[in-house]
Amino acid sequence: MAHLVLIISSLLLLASTQSIDAVVHQVINNAAKTPGGHRFETEVGIEYSRQILISATTFIWEIFQQHNPADRKNVQQVTLVVEQMEGVAFTANNQIHLSANISGDVKREVTGVIYHEMTHVWQWNGNGQAPGGLIEGIADYVRLKTGYAPAHWVKPGQGERWDQGYDVTARFLEYCNSLRNGFVEELNKKMRTGYSNSYFNELLGKSVDQLWREYKANTATKASLLVTP
Repeated sequence: MAHLVLIISSLLLLASTQSIDAVVHQVINNAAKTPGGHRFETEVGIEYSRQILISATTFIWEIFQQHNPADRKNVQQVTLVVEQMEGVAFTANNQIHLSANISGDVKREVTGVIYHEMTHVWQWNGNGQAPGGLIEGIADYVRLKTGYAPAHWVKPGQGERWDQGYDVTARFLEYCNSLRNGFVEELNKKMRTGYSNSYFNELLGKSVDQLWREYKANTATKASLLVTP
């Protein structure tokens, strides 16, 4: 039995390696002559960024359990473009646009941003029907799982709505995944062809609003226990 498990694991690893080789990952620094672009070159670098693109792709395939090419988008190439722009980053048409003006621990921040943006490349969006906050929340959930969540993110239980997006929704999805391991993977799979809030009920047996209330109550209870003498 142990030999069978080893063989299956090896075959999955081989399939993943062959699949990742089929996707071209490239990085272009269009801001090389600017202070920010120069800092990107010296503190992050083209080759490091390309390796993170590759690592992010394989990590996301694992999170979403997309080992079979038929389970994921048909993406042939992903390009990271560093440029002078407003904001931090955005993704369109499998191109990740990254600001050259990121401050602080640039290497760590760029790494986290790449994981977030790469999620947008591979995730399903319910054919455009899913709430934007959920889409961004799933991307930040992936970033959270990598350990590259910034210190300024909200703590578990904070936020006003489950679909508020980004870190708020990421923390909520982490709670949902604790109730059913693989929940985020299954939710993403359902979002391939459409979207409904009923997906939460189908997967967890409760409405998303009830789950949000229980999440808030659960984290509040844990917080009070931590401060009780």
